[in-house]
Amino acid sequence: MSQSKSVNWKKWNRKIHYWGSLVIALPVLIVLLSGIVLQVKKQVSWVQPKTMRGEGKVPKLSFEKILKVAKTVPEAKIKKWKHIKKLDVRPKKGIIKILAKNKWEIQIDHQSGKVLQVEYRRSDLIEGLHDGSFFHEQAKLWLFLPSAVILLIIWITGIYLFLIPFMTKRNKKRRAEAAVFP
Repeated sequence: MSQSKSVNWKKWNRKIHYWGSLVIALPVLIVLLSGIVLQVKKQVSWVQPKTMRGEGKVPKLSFEKILKVAKTVPEAKIKKWKHIKKLDVRPKKGIIKILAKNKWEIQIDHQSGKVLQVEYRRSDLIEGLHDGSFFHEQAKLWLFLPSAVILLIIWITGIYLFLIPFMTKRNKKRRAEAAVFP
């Protein structure tokens, strides 16, 4: 006659919690620290330059004029459109942000073309660290996503481990009451 052993869920939860924590320690630390920095990116100009204000609510500059103004900023090293990563038009603020491929951000008044600010932008780098794409595009799917799933499992097992003493105490109390009042 074979006797089957019951699974000790408390033991398995502890093992999952223990080893899962070790496996995801570094990726979760990177996500945590970069996430903290990204939470304050609008308040800390070292991360992302403060957005300036220009005149008017309707952009009037042509693309040719935007490129011409961008070329005047030596830090950005813009000579052609291929040196520009993106344009961010903010009609309500009256500006156009020009982000160069080398991470320099130029903010210009969208009416006059006047350069309002030139700053280095670190938020894209920090976002790349946060989602794992900084290391390699596949790191997002094959390292950071599994780490997030393992973190969810650790969270669930942690809640279970947290609740065990309460459930044990409640069950003991019920058994004691049942013994007193049969």
